[in-house]
Amino acid sequence: MLANARWRQRARGLAVAIAFVLGPGALADSPPLRDLNTPRAFPEIRTVRAWAERAREVREQVLVSCGLWPVPKRPPLRARIFGRIERDGYSIEKVFFQTAPGFYLAGNLYRPLGRGKGPFPAVLNPHGHWAQGRLTDTAEASVPGRCIQLARMGIVAFAYDMVGYNDTRFPDSLPPQGAAKLPFYHVHRQFATNRADQLWNISLMGLQTWNSIRALDFLESLPDVDRRRIGCTGASGGGTQTFILAAADERVAVSAPVCMVSHSMQGGCSCENAPGLRVRFSNMEIAAAAAPRPQILVAATGDWTKTTLEIEGPAIRHIYELLGASERLRYVRFDDKHNYNRRSREAVYAWLGRWLLDWPDADARPELPYSKEDDAALRVFPDGEHPPDALPMSAFIESLKRSHRKRWQQLVPHAAADFERFRRIAGAAWRHTLQLEEVELEQPARSAAARERPSVLIAAAAPDQARALALADALRQRAFDVRVWTPQAELPVASPFTNFFTTYNRTALQVRVGELIEECRQTREQRGGAPVVLCGVGRAGVWTLLAAPVADAVVADAAALDVTSDATLLDPELFCPGLRNIGTFEGGAMLAAPHPLLVHNTGRNFPTASLRAVYRALNAERRLRIESDRLSDAALAAWVQRLAF
Repeated sequence: MLANARWRQRARGLAVAIAFVLGPGALADSPPLRDLNTPRAFPEIRTVRAWAERAREVREQVLVSCGLWPVPKRPPLRARIFGRIERDGYSIEKVFFQTAPGFYLAGNLYRPLGRGKGPFPAVLNPHGHWAQGRLTDTAEASVPGRCIQLARMGIVAFAYDMVGYNDTRFPDSLPPQGAAKLPFYHVHRQFATNRADQLWNISLMGLQTWNSIRALDFLESLPDVDRRRIGCTGASGGGTQTFILAAADERVAVSAPVCMVSHSMQGGCSCENAPGLRVRFSNMEIAAAAAPRPQILVAATGDWTKTTLEIEGPAIRHIYELLGASERLRYVRFDDKHNYNRRSREAVYAWLGRWLLDWPDADARPELPYSKEDDAALRVFPDGEHPPDALPMSAFIESLKRSHRKRWQQLVPHAAADFERFRRIAGAAWRHTLQLEEVELEQPARSAAARERPSVLIAAAAPDQARALALADALRQRAFDVRVWTPQAELPVASPFTNFFTTYNRTALQVRVGELIEECRQTREQRGGAPVVLCGVGRAGVWTLLAAPVADAVVADAAALDVTSDATLLDPELFCPGLRNIGTFEGGAMLAAPHPLLVHNTGRNFPTASLRAVYRALNAERRLRIESDRLSDAALAAWVQRLAF
């Protein structure tokens, strides 16, 4: 290749070998882009240990993608329960409570009557995208119908809104007085539509998942609820909420996602597509993460769950069988359109009855006739008046950003004893944010011979090749083994901000960091375990900072980026969902501490305070050098020359 020829020409006969490496895929086509309809296969899992590790990864990915890692502190619920209506065998009450400061979740609580004081099992009832949300009562689906039946069975049932539906709305999302009302679905999708929100993993799905977690908190707080027997069921978008919650929170003792778990269509709304969620996983794996807790999948021949008996059900059953819990999974399919109709509900009643009420397995009871209350009797804020401290949408999103900043600041270690906790929590966030496969943060032990001389891997984007070659010359003159890596593969041309791209695909930054980590691994392997010094030139400097945990030392050009500006990070070459939640470019480098680290050309707006704090906490300040100006190749080579391993 021409690049190799030029390199050999510049070698001037020195004996030290220098390799010029093209990135993975340089001679191959780029992988096809995925979307919400791309068929997915369940991975081959052979051991309990392998599944335990995979299930942990699924749970962490759900929480990281939803902006809930580490899990936020829970403010007081400040729950209000009022407006009690008593009927034959059940009561209905209006409920609202605070899930986060300035945001209130509303719904209806259905309780058994005439069965004593309990404690009773309880079931959360998220709704799907039917027009009237939790108030929907049609032949296709009825939230009140199933909640009334559950209460008559002796189960406390809580039906709560999706964001934007009925009573769970931001004060400023309400249509102007006298204007035509927007359908709930359109109000629902107004939340977190600014591209910069993705930098914090602030999303509609994240808020709804948090609402479901807080709804569990609410049920646990009720004196007539047995906190060991809490289930969740919903259909369509409510089915997504069901299996996401069951994967994220082990308090869900039994789950029943209806008409949603599919190997193909993964969910068509922003409330089902958190950034990064399905790059490595599918809904099948997320649903399987609930194993061995009891679960029933209800499918229909008229929607995307039509192959449940042949594909999704058997794939998930394999996990239950592996865990010795095959009797805890059931999957059924009815000849219907997309639904949560009476036939589907009755299948779920039997399943919930078995696991929450100790019904015999064969016991199936028909849904009793019921009468839904008028909407006005069920609405919590029928006049649109919310609690006085309810925040407008923009103010609430800003409060979430402040919360994310605070959680990061609290995670930054300021003493050596805090570092392992930081490494565990931030390491998981780093791995899932960058969509990395298995990555070991601990470096392998090296032989005495391998410790003699490090190998240097220089990373550069194509426009910076000349600079990379010049740095390689400077290092070569000091007798270092050098490899120059420039990724040549063209990445798919697509906007990372449309069609849920980041839910299913890696961004350019995620791809490059992953490739660089693999190059670092190969370099160490080819050099018999010798230390690897990772050097990033130009824009590749931030790749090296994010890949730093796999290197023994790092030299990174910060390219004088203005990291304080969202516009900088929304550049398609630098964009990565959730990047702000790992300290932007500092987080990866912090995980590499106390390895030697040189960051230069930081300019004025490339924060390094957290980076300095972690090296100070580990008494390794001498191993950290930060320069606002760009250093010469000779200065960089001299710094590498002084390293000792």
